[in-house]
Amino acid sequence: MSAAVTDVEQERLRRWRLVLGGGAADGTGCGLSGQDAAVDGALTALYGKADGPQKGGKERSGQERSAGLGASAPSVARWLGDIRTYFPSSVVRIMQRDAIDRLGLATLLLEPEMLEAVEADVHLVGTLMSLNKAMPETTRETARAVVRRVVDALEKRLATRTRATLTGALDRSARVDRPRHHDIDWNRTIAANLKHYLPEYRTVVPERLVGYGRAARSVKKEVVLCVDQSGSMAASVVYASVFGAVLASMRSIATRLVVFDTAVVDLTDQLDDPVDVIFGTRLGGGTDINRALAYCQSQITRPAETVVVLISDLYEGGIRDEMLKRVAAMKASGVQFVTLLALSDEGAPAYDREHAAALAALGAPAFACTPDLFPEVMAAAIEKRPLPVPDPV
Repeated sequence: MSAAVTDVEQERLRRWRLVLGGGAADGTGCGLSGQDAAVDGALTALYGKADGPQKGGKERSGQERSAGLGASAPSVARWLGDIRTYFPSSVVRIMQRDAIDRLGLATLLLEPEMLEAVEADVHLVGTLMSLNKAMPETTRETARAVVRRVVDALEKRLATRTRATLTGALDRSARVDRPRHHDIDWNRTIAANLKHYLPEYRTVVPERLVGYGRAARSVKKEVVLCVDQSGSMAASVVYASVFGAVLASMRSIATRLVVFDTAVVDLTDQLDDPVDVIFGTRLGGGTDINRALAYCQSQITRPAETVVVLISDLYEGGIRDEMLKRVAAMKASGVQFVTLLALSDEGAPAYDREHAAALAALGAPAFACTPDLFPEVMAAAIEKRPLPVPDPV
């Protein structure tokens, strides 16, 4: 029994030792060897103090380990290989992000061999977007291949559900309740009238006819994605690019993609390839939401059939009152206006609460949206019903 307790205590000390990172202050008195020492070394390189070697946690060879990854691409590439060996992909992505932020390794991503070693995800794509202008031609094709892998994975995850959800919303928004005989949708009519089934006659007496609404269905819905490309919106830009391409592939929706900082760029003609859209953005700079909305407003020809989706943290650098007046004018003309503070899986974003409250007062609630919720938000906007606003966190 005592041996079992000792084993449990030893395992607890081992875990605490890996968490605390060694040194005189860890208090565990636990040494590491083998793979534990290698894992500890990978963690110390990233999270240890950068001002010299650690006092504890020696390698099996007895050599003290220094914090930091060094300045060379080979040493970083070896470290990337180590963490992919010792940790699951979800943890690897977090450690890569921390390495870029804490140790300033972003510029090393400009080297093709480094890009081939990293675990690709949305956050890495955001980093590559920020480095786009500094990227040499020798790296650009490798970077595009990395971004392509991420985009293809996102499309595979999101496209089918988005098309199915929005196709249903478009059908429902086009139905008519007084169809001509040739326009009756008999399947939906029967389903809508099952409560009027008469057993003695073994038939349904329809009180309400549901029609296909052929004329209405021939009218395209228009969707304008207006995306803030300031530095904090990197993940949102990536997801908006993917969703923009999915929407553009649907014949019943005319999609426009506009990105902005203090300038406005229309990337609609690149929507057939989200990778082109991503490399067509430039993260950073100021924010002029009013100017972006002015451009979007100028492109609207059928307000009652248009949905404008503003994706921004609302830190406006332009004319606030003009921005709000513009939103109010679009809504008054019949435009469905949606404000997303973020389109990502990153949790609650930072945003301008005063501007969010002002938009909510205009009937345009601002909220953060995950990629999985986005199809439902768009379906509600197309059908002109209340948006599925998530509960505040």
